[in-house]
Amino acid sequence: MASNVSKPKDKIQPKRAGKSASGGGSKKKQNRIARWWRSTLGELRKVSWPTPQEAWRLTKVVLLVVFVMAAVLGLLDYVFSRGIAALVSL
Repeated sequence: MASNVSKPKDKIQPKRAGKSASGGGSKKKQNRIARWWRSTLGELRKVSWPTPQEAWRLTKVVLLVVFVMAAVLGLLDYVFSRGIAALVSL
């Protein structure tokens, strides 16, 4: 029995993104930058920004957590350094 397997077709070369044959690459670069800037501004308009009161409250929470973690890590460092020093002096 003959199988119905088709022969592979010639591969089509994809178009290259970059400079054109005429050497006008700077205009494409300007278009990319302008498109990136427009899309960035569009995304920033979609963001739900916090009110100044919410921003200050969240800033205070972050600072509190940073100071508490610094104190905990400092205490652990002190305890472990004293423990290691005691083990080494044996």
